[in-house]
Amino acid sequence: MSALEIVADVLVLGGGPAATWAALSAAREGARVVLADKGYCGTSGPTASGGNNLWNIPPGPARERSVQARFEDGGRLSEPAWMYRVLEETHRRVDELADSGYRFPSGDDGREVRTSLQGPEYMRRMRRRVHRAGVTILDHSPALELLTTGDGVVSGAAGLQRQNGYAPWSVRAGAVVVATGGCAFLSGSFGTNVDTGDGLLMAAEVGASFSGMEFSTAYALAPAWSGHTKGLMMQFATYYDADGQPLGDGGFSARGAAMAHLATGRPVYARLDRARPDIRAAMRTSQPNYFLPLDKAGIDPFTQKYPVRAVLEGTVRGTGGIRITGTDCASDVPGLFAAGDAATRELITGGRSGGGSHNGAWAISSGTWAGAGAARFARGRPVPDGVRGAGTAGLRGPSARRQASRAIVGLVQEHTLPLRRSYRRSAASLQDSVTALDEAWSGAADLLGGSERELLQARSAAAMLAAARWATHSALARTETRGMHVRTDLPDTDPSQTRRLLSGGLGEVWVRPEHGAAENRTVAS
Repeated sequence: MSALEIVADVLVLGGGPAATWAALSAAREGARVVLADKGYCGTSGPTASGGNNLWNIPPGPARERSVQARFEDGGRLSEPAWMYRVLEETHRRVDELADSGYRFPSGDDGREVRTSLQGPEYMRRMRRRVHRAGVTILDHSPALELLTTGDGVVSGAAGLQRQNGYAPWSVRAGAVVVATGGCAFLSGSFGTNVDTGDGLLMAAEVGASFSGMEFSTAYALAPAWSGHTKGLMMQFATYYDADGQPLGDGGFSARGAAMAHLATGRPVYARLDRARPDIRAAMRTSQPNYFLPLDKAGIDPFTQKYPVRAVLEGTVRGTGGIRITGTDCASDVPGLFAAGDAATRELITGGRSGGGSHNGAWAISSGTWAGAGAARFARGRPVPDGVRGAGTAGLRGPSARRQASRAIVGLVQEHTLPLRRSYRRSAASLQDSVTALDEAWSGAADLLGGSERELLQARSAAAMLAAARWATHSALARTETRGMHVRTDLPDTDPSQTRRLLSGGLGEVWVRPEHGAAENRTVAS
């Protein structure tokens, strides 16, 4: 079992849409590119698990209205200039995807409707495009730590090959793009089992900061026995209480009423009775995975009610992630770029995000920019010889402590997954979580460790714990209600807090306001 050692210009960590667009973009800049995925590039992650709608609006009044609406809905924390950039880039790349052979459905007027993507076909095609661009793909090769030079420039990463006896691999590179996804805290949400915040931890270990981590409380509704949280079907749902009475007035208000009902411990049922009979077959075709568990249970969701549950998706559907400091998606650490769910989405969504739509557009655009930016950065420096690993928690601990990893994951889930912890918060509940999570971190270095599979589990546990700490510390610091961040003890929005919160740190978590951004925000193209 020999170690794999590769030299490249750009290393991309991840295998979803942001990672594949980044790898493709870097290769087009003439860079030698390696892509290392925790799973199998093109099949792992939430995008590959189903259909995804897409924020792709042509220029005109509808685009202007969309930007204005999201600016307000996100608590005025976004940057409209970035929103227009994303819309322009997404429009170009979706046209490119169509030119490469991806087939979009046609509308009633015969024109292609390019506002949604079938995840499996989309990611299968992206893998093929990346391969044809000459990118070296390392499947089932989770990264464990970033590599840096003596002056702190990120210059590669190292990890294990799961299907090669856990043999080590390392890639020395001129720059790295972290596109490893967000953190869903192993909630069971469809396709998010690989999203344990690994890239966030690695970024923090080299000094990167984060933005918007308090907006990591995104829940989705799924059938009670299923993890399928794709929300597209739920626009056709009516929600009912245990007595069969409808909840809310339809649309978004009905979903809010259902969530509030679940938050009190009462059951909620759904029925897709708002879907016209003539579109039901198309719904099944577009999202077959949603209907599979219902069909197996003998339930016709268009005519019969079925129980639903709220599933936390953390930063995957939330907003928080690695802070972006440049239009090329550079982080505040030289040589490190971020894209997709691993990067903050506050620039385009402010304090409220969701599934697909803006997230899908952000993955395409940020991946494209990060890949090109990393290639340009790498072009100006030789690949260094002397590098060292920056990893900490979970890497240097005891020889085998699987139970410790499970205990850490269980603690993190207790302080993140329940609705009483994340859907509605208060100073008391947040302080309780901060105390417990900080105490767990103080002992993590001595508890977490192992080799091979246990090492990967220890590292994921450490990453989940770190992400939970940044999220809870940030939520405690935002003393108001804004976007998806709801404080029961502070229900009003405070105009003086119309600024983003930055966070970071490992041993000691810090949170501080970002200065100089709010004054420059304006809704104008």
